[in-house]
Amino acid sequence: MIGLIVTGHGTFATGLTSGLKLLAGELSDYVPVDFDPEESLEVLTANLQNALDALKECEGVLILADLTGGSPYNVSVRLKLGGADPVEVIGGASLPILLDAYMSRGMISDPAVLARSSLKAGKAQTICFEASSDVVSEDVDDEIELDE
Repeated sequence: MIGLIVTGHGTFATGLTSGLKLLAGELSDYVPVDFDPEESLEVLTANLQNALDALKECEGVLILADLTGGSPYNVSVRLKLGGADPVEVIGGASLPILLDAYMSRGMISDPAVLARSSLKAGKAQTICFEASSDVVSEDVDDEIELDE
């Protein structure tokens, strides 16, 4: 099984974890790592290393960070480059990416393949709704209450 770490600024990791629990139930081989404003990069590095250590029995680890180029992402990349275990890092994490990774890791044993697959699924879920006569029907109108 591939272990998952979610990290990000503030309580990003805790928030995504809450959403994932709602959709997937009790979580295993999973560690959220928040990066509070008062914490230093040294604390973040130690917290991420502790998360990697907690998942050392896994076949590899996929780290999902909130912002590409942000501190949680950069520290994760440094840990990936300095470690011996297979670790992949995704920047720009979202609940669709996380859900896909969590649900697919039982069928995929390579963190790099899981990362690519989850990114593809996440991109497919990222849209901008555009109303058109083809999309808005009476069925949809019945489900949406509009202020008039």
